[in-house]
Amino acid sequence: MANRFSSAFNALIGKDTVVNKLNEAIFSIFGGGFTRYDNTNTEILNKGYGDNPDVFAVINQMSVKTASIPYCVKKVKDKKARNELINLYKATKNNLSYLQKKTKLSLLTKAYEDDEQVFPMLEPNPNQTWGDILALYKTYLKTTGNCYFYKVCPKDGVNAGVPLQLYVLPADKVEIVLKTGTLMYGLESPIDHYIIYNLKSFVEFYPYEIIHIKRPNPFYDEMGRHLYGLSELSAALRNIQTSNEAIDNNAKTMSNSGVFGFIHGKGTPLSAEQAIGIKDRIKQMDSEKGRFANISGSSGELGFTRISLTTDELKPFEYLAFDRKTICNVLIWNDELLNNDSGSGLNSSDSLKAAQKRVVTDNIMPDLMLFSEAFSKGFIQKFKGYENSIMEFDSSELPEMQEDMGFMVDWLSKAPITPNEFRTALKYETSDLEGMDNIYMPMNLMPIGVDTVSTADINQAFE
Repeated sequence: MANRFSSAFNALIGKDTVVNKLNEAIFSIFGGGFTRYDNTNTEILNKGYGDNPDVFAVINQMSVKTASIPYCVKKVKDKKARNELINLYKATKNNLSYLQKKTKLSLLTKAYEDDEQVFPMLEPNPNQTWGDILALYKTYLKTTGNCYFYKVCPKDGVNAGVPLQLYVLPADKVEIVLKTGTLMYGLESPIDHYIIYNLKSFVEFYPYEIIHIKRPNPFYDEMGRHLYGLSELSAALRNIQTSNEAIDNNAKTMSNSGVFGFIHGKGTPLSAEQAIGIKDRIKQMDSEKGRFANISGSSGELGFTRISLTTDELKPFEYLAFDRKTICNVLIWNDELLNNDSGSGLNSSDSLKAAQKRVVTDNIMPDLMLFSEAFSKGFIQKFKGYENSIMEFDSSELPEMQEDMGFMVDWLSKAPITPNEFRTALKYETSDLEGMDNIYMPMNLMPIGVDTVSTADINQAFE
């Protein structure tokens, strides 16, 4: 009945006269129900992050760094200036030149109110901190391509939609359920609710309770695969598998001292009893800890035929290094940060500090900007008094992002900026003193609006 009223209302206001041809091209045979569930996300999470030390090390570094980025809440004063500021961040990946920093300072003063706002919720829930939430966000986004935030909030009443608590759902077990009879590309969202798929129960989470952040997914099918994010690690599944197998084979080699083969008599074949006796004696020698336990005697000359390859022949460490580099490449990380002595990173000529700075600008901050956009709209702005506020991350305080302060002060002292812009660049509070918002000439630090003193005036003053 509700669908009939909805269809009638849409026809009345003209919505049904707009046809999205993408529905007919791809989704014409689909009419609601469950979207495609990608089981490889669970495989990546378990076999990749859970079992592979390289994947774990890379993503753990990412999550720790993500949780360490300072953040605040600011009230937007000028939306146009803020959009220009966001575009500047995206274009430069927050790796600004000094001239761009001057532009940033100017936009910051226009875009936001001077005072920061108190974060609207002290802790997300009784068991986690905001650092935990950010670390889980990065972990799930990099492993599964998705992160689902569940907001505990009332549906009705004066506080409808205002979050009381926030949790991160297990991204590999969340499934999207579509509205019955919906169009995948209509004027409204096709998503009816989300469920956690655990083979025991189906708990429904409704769109107003969920913030879904995901990676772009170019793979479309009739089951709505594109509604899920694409895991970056899906392109490195074979590398994860071969890396895990190499580690397993290394463990097997170490447990049996690397020996695979047959013992036989030289010239005279061994009988079955002799072969069994020799094998039993070898087992006994291996288990005993005495000084002469590894010495034994034989009545005839024995030989050994090896049927396994040595580590030198297999070159497992070269393959492991290749897999590690590939995993780092798909995750946009630098393997020089993994105690890699070979220097086979994205650019091995860079210093360690340069590598640390590059992963912040190319990996950490873009994902935090994605988080800021979704979280500001879906969480921060749900609170009273925060309707026009956003969450802002600032990586400039990180050790690897610190500029040479001497060089920076020298440049600022010569740039055509106001004293307050100078103070803002050095992280000082602005001043309300007269003249602090005037632009001064670099040489004699006189305000532009003041008449200059001529040589004749100086001579007259000393007569």
